Amino acid sequence: MHNNRKRTGRTALLMVSFLWLSACISHQQYRHDYHPCVSASPEADCQTSAIQVYQSPAAESQGYLLGFVEFDDQGHLWDRQQMRRVLDQFAEAGARRDLLMVVFAHGWKHSARAGDDNIDKFRATLRHLSAMETALSKQSGKPARQVAGVYLGWRGGSVSVPLLKELTFWDRKNTAHKVGYGGVTEVLSRLELLRITKHAVARRDQQESDTRLVVIGHSFGGAVVYSALSEILEHGFVHTQGPAGQVSNTVGFADLVVLINPAFEAIRYSSLSDMSTERGTYFVGQLPTLAVLTSEADRATRFAFPAGRWFSTLFEKERQVKRPNPVRRQPESIDEGKANITTIGHFEPYQTHYLRASEVLTDEQPARFDVATEVALFVAASDAWEQDRPGSRIVFNGSTLERSLSSAGRNPYLNIYVDGELISNHNDIYDPRIESFVRQLILIASQSRELADRQQLRNEVRKP
Repeated sequence: MHNNRKRTGRTALLMVSFLWLSACISHQQYRHDYHPCVSASPEADCQTSAIQVYQSPAAESQGYLLGFVEFDDQGHLWDRQQMRRVLDQFAEAGARRDLLMVVFAHGWKHSARAGDDNIDKFRATLRHLSAMETALSKQSGKPARQVAGVYLGWRGGSVSVPLLKELTFWDRKNTAHKVGYGGVTEVLSRLELLRITKHAVARRDQQESDTRLVVIGHSFGGAVVYSALSEILEHGFVHTQGPAGQVSNTVGFADLVVLINPAFEAIRYSSLSDMSTERGTYFVGQLPTLAVLTSEADRATRFAFPAGRWFSTLFEKERQVKRPNPVRRQPESIDEGKANITTIGHFEPYQTHYLRASEVLTDEQPARFDVATEVALFVAASDAWEQDRPGSRIVFNGSTLERSLSSAGRNPYLNIYVDGELISNHNDIYDPRIESFVRQLILIASQSRELADRQQLRNEVRKP
């Protein structure tokens, strides 16, 4: 009898192990063809190509360039040659014209595999940005920038069985931080070097470069990006745009970093929040440098995350931290214990904005991308950003951004709590109003850092 129970137990263990292993998602590189794949179809995925060129047949768009860079579970580049070939393609494109470079790090359950819907949505973002660049160029007379996207691929899902894959949340969180601390920093730094080099060459020739770099991360992709850039962002806040020793505009990293429903604890953001809150005023020329968007309806980061963090922080010591708030003109108290188990977006003391839905979209009333509307909104939103103050509102397409009364106007570190009508859950981040909001943020932050140049551009666009 005893031996039978042992055999039964071993059999059950073997069966569970077999089911788990058979459910594992392959740990592999998906984009191993480094020859550029040229297509006139925005839906074409080119399957295994790491470099793709979309040539728009329509006059209202210049098309875009898309590159894939992939990482293994330990955060290492799958193939350094892949990164080099993508960067070489970008450098070649940048030698001909200015670039608007947009990097996207996907989140939980996604990858660089052909057919992933995150890739399809990223393509649509690039296509719409390209159309807006073309429209702005026609109205302002300035050359349109080449839109160039980089998709950072990693194994966001480790198993494929419907119920089992929901249990991989903490496993993939740990992997996301590994990926962020690994090769992602190098890739982003090399793209930043390309941007800096373009600006240096333009200054040498007594010109100005409009080449810009934006980095976006969703879910654990937000953890990837923040792990890679947190220390660089802190350095960028201290070492400002102006001369050493003089208070000036903060520059952060690149031109803008956007994190959507990021799955990491607020305590990791403490230093940046403290530094940005300590400053009571920002100059009118200050542009956004970091935007964190978290939905109030994101149950994964609002409820599941704190439950898991509670067990992993049982033996850590925390305290109440006092910090000044010159806008409110009184000190604030930060509970380290709560910040250690709550995600950055759901931690109320660090929130600077609320993004409110200003209209309801239905299946009968789908939002349609309209270039003229988007350009007009960009001009109005840019003006409003320069007049930003505590409690102010900026109107976007189907949403309104409301700054809290405790956050300084033009504070470039935006921690935005989002109406559940706009982002209904952890993964539903493609509401047309949110896509429009992110596009507008990208365009606002990727303007010239010279206030006079920005105002001149908008004046040109306003002309009939």
